Amino acid sequence: MKLPISKRLLCCASLVPQGARVADVGCDHGYLSIYLLRENIAAAVSAMDLRPEPLEAARRNAARFQTADRMEFFLCDGLSGLGLGAVDTVICAGMGGDTMVKILSECSWADDPAVTWILQPQSSGNDLRRWLSERGYRITREKLVQDGGFLYAVMEVRYGGGTLLTPGQQYVSPQLLKEDPALVRAYMERVKNALVRTVDGLSRAKEDGLAERRAYYETALRQVRELEEDYENRERN
Repeated sequence: MKLPISKRLLCCASLVPQGARVADVGCDHGYLSIYLLRENIAAAVSAMDLRPEPLEAARRNAARFQTADRMEFFLCDGLSGLGLGAVDTVICAGMGGDTMVKILSECSWADDPAVTWILQPQSSGNDLRRWLSERGYRITREKLVQDGGFLYAVMEVRYGGGTLLTPGQQYVSPQLLKEDPALVRAYMERVKNALVRTVDGLSRAKEDGLAERRAYYETALRQVRELEEDYENRERN
């Protein structure tokens, strides 16, 4: 029986350590959790969701694909259902970066350096990277994956040893630049286009108090362009 799992979730799975005890936060239909168990990547999975309907779907799918005996199901907000030591790997995929910041902020053991965080933000990736760097987390790896018409970034993160990222690096991290050149170039192009639209919109806005925000995005755009130029020079040499 074929498991309907996306390339985006497969990319998340590729960062899970062998034998991990995983928390799949916002598990939806449970396909990522099930894949990790069927492929013997994870030893056990805690499938978690804020809504009862997706969690019930995950239960049904776990029974269908015969992985229910190695899964626990939690109806909870973020990681509130788990205590320190229950898992060693946390996956947050398919939600906004701001939601991930909230989950990390409210988790009492988020600063445990033994925990691997696998984060795939659908939006606000720059805000997530900024928050992580300001609080001592480090992005140990960042992968890019093309899934349909979308290009996703998936971060592997640990607490400790982090350094502050510049505005440009908050959009394009140093680890991301190690990925496939074609995907890196496509990603930087999308980032630049989005920043140009943001800067243009803020420049046209008539509200007061936007100067600081505009300065941040202008700096980010300038630095991303510099990162792109340095990247192309390295690739040529």
